[in-house]
Amino acid sequence: MSSDLRQRLAELDPEAVGREIHQLAREAYPICRSITGDGVRQTLALLRRHLPLEVHEVASGTEVFDWRVPREWNVRDAWVKDASGKRVIDFRAHNLHLLNYSVPVRRRLSLEELRPHLYSLPEAPELIPYRTSYYQERWGFCLPHRRLEALPEGEYEVCVDATLEPGHLTYGEYRIEGASEETVLISTHVCHPSLANDNLSGIGVCTFLAKLLDGLALRYSYRFLFIPGTIGSITWLALHRDEARAIRHGLVAANLGDGGAFHYKKSRRGDAEIDRAVARVLEDAEAPYAIEDFVPFGYDERQYGSPGFNLAVGALSRTPWGRYPQYHTSADDLSFIRPRHLGRSLERYLQVLAVLEGNRTYRSRNPYCEPQLGKRGLYRTLGGSERGRERELALLWVLNQSDGEHSLLDVAERSNRRFADLRQAADDLLAAELLEEVESPLG
Repeated sequence: MSSDLRQRLAELDPEAVGREIHQLAREAYPICRSITGDGVRQTLALLRRHLPLEVHEVASGTEVFDWRVPREWNVRDAWVKDASGKRVIDFRAHNLHLLNYSVPVRRRLSLEELRPHLYSLPEAPELIPYRTSYYQERWGFCLPHRRLEALPEGEYEVCVDATLEPGHLTYGEYRIEGASEETVLISTHVCHPSLANDNLSGIGVCTFLAKLLDGLALRYSYRFLFIPGTIGSITWLALHRDEARAIRHGLVAANLGDGGAFHYKKSRRGDAEIDRAVARVLEDAEAPYAIEDFVPFGYDERQYGSPGFNLAVGALSRTPWGRYPQYHTSADDLSFIRPRHLGRSLERYLQVLAVLEGNRTYRSRNPYCEPQLGKRGLYRTLGGSERGRERELALLWVLNQSDGEHSLLDVAERSNRRFADLRQAADDLLAAELLEEVESPLG
């Protein structure tokens, strides 16, 4: 692992960087995002204050495998007025009030005619649900169920002042060059409107992760994608098949600001190095966590892991999508995400990358019995004491397993020791000229 990366990880203040991530989320929260449109552009412009993102535009109608880039959607205003002219549902009060991708409409209708266009949550009557209709033209509004139930009979006026016309799909990309063209992909979706955990938390963590990696001496190259969900990853993959072949490890980032335990959804391969690296980091953290097998549902990991690509991309989150009551509702607001959780999520991601960067395979230069470590200052010269035993065990494990076939991650799994301790042991043994690195393909 690059000493620079280790130093940056050691110096990281999760609380402080968490506050910065939360501030970014606060600035982005009011923006009405969707899979296309000016909301995505505004969000990427906000991120460009932190990173020199490349912003790409792909024209509506572009064929991307079995899909086409949809028409671009932008909304200026939307409301439902009662007979007195009062706005009883108001997009300007909360952008979740409008069914995302609603087609333009301006009409008067009765409550009975309006009801099929209204969406609520009877099980959570105080909350506004988040609903979308990207690929089927319709219009609608979302509101708390208690307010729906209180609407009186009478005539209502409906207005969706929006455009749905040929335009572009917009996404952001940032690449950090490493010693190799072999690439680590970090992907997050930017298509959700005022939802903080899903997914301003992912956007913020990825932005600051890229900032922390920038300027370091790195083994791998890194590609950060800020894309609309599903159609964004499909579009990127369709237009970048050659670049996709260089991806050796990847993570999809979402739901990283709540206080739940970390959850990891494995890549389609299930036993890829990224799967093992995340598992090691979560185990080393000595905090509750869960690891789940891949299923072809969820976020963009299912596109990266489709059979034609089969990229080793997993999903690392806190509480997974759909498993917290605030999910896809107005309760997923800025108060739901906490700076300390955002900062610790960033720390976990950085720890995973440190494992990928630091995983090497070595061969002992003194393989016949143990070399004498004491005369090299690596072992206690006074026996009978337990002091220093953990460090010495790490040294002995690395020496014993350094046969040119076992990586440090292999050693960590077999010994159930912290990867960082084994990495430090390997560095000490290298300095004492007791190990030599075995050149092996990355990934």
